[in-house]
Amino acid sequence: MTSSHKSVERMRATTSSAAERPAERRPRSDGAEARKHLLLSALRLFSQKGFADTSTREIAQAAGTNIASISYYFGDKAGLYRAVFAEPMGMPCDDIGRFLPEDLSLRQSMEGFIASFLEPIKQGDLAQQLTRLHFREMLEPTGLWAEQIEGHIKPAHAALVQVLCRHLELKKADDDVHRLAFSITGLAMQIFVTRDVIEAIRPELLGHSRAIETWASRMADFAEAMVEADRARRSASATRNKTAKPSAPRAALARDEPGNPKRAKPVKKVN
Repeated sequence: MTSSHKSVERMRATTSSAAERPAERRPRSDGAEARKHLLLSALRLFSQKGFADTSTREIAQAAGTNIASISYYFGDKAGLYRAVFAEPMGMPCDDIGRFLPEDLSLRQSMEGFIASFLEPIKQGDLAQQLTRLHFREMLEPTGLWAEQIEGHIKPAHAALVQVLCRHLELKKADDDVHRLAFSITGLAMQIFVTRDVIEAIRPELLGHSRAIETWASRMADFAEAMVEADRARRSASATRNKTAKPSAPRAALARDEPGNPKRAKPVKKVN
């Protein structure tokens, strides 16, 4: 087994049991900046090389500190990787309160969901590095991505489905509600995935915070239209089902056809 594979296996072992991980130390106020610098240096290296091929020595050198600081602030390399994965942009479930409350209109919920999703784009290179880190984790899994799906992405998706059910007046989510939720999420997600393409074709769309806010507003328009389209489809389907006349069973129709020996004979009237 290569050293890279051994490193990944160690990371997987740490993600399987939180109790076995060294506790992360709360930074002192005078060390918060040093911790942040260490975190960002690790993010850049992890996104470029992955967990297995990035050493703690490289991270410490890039941050201008010593290896002991990694242990001091994060416990170990795995703890640092976990913090890099979660802290800079936060987790999807952190923003549920921006779109789930029942007193929000559909428009307000869509604005809250899209705006929270696109907020990290305003951080420029940081968002790109985190996107690369997530893709690298998918290709070279340590177990952390699966953990994030289960603990953070699923709850955010469930909250969006709940919002859609409420506004579509559905008692229970069906497959189409989940399709709609994934499609709305995809509106925002595609900016992270295709950012290089967007900047090559129309860079002004992501050129500054105001441009990103405008795009978020347009996406809320699109999301709201998608919900209304699904509402209209459901209404039309329900109307068709109500007006459709039940057809006679095919066997009964065939039985009454002329020439069928089993055709019911007319009853003769008795005078």
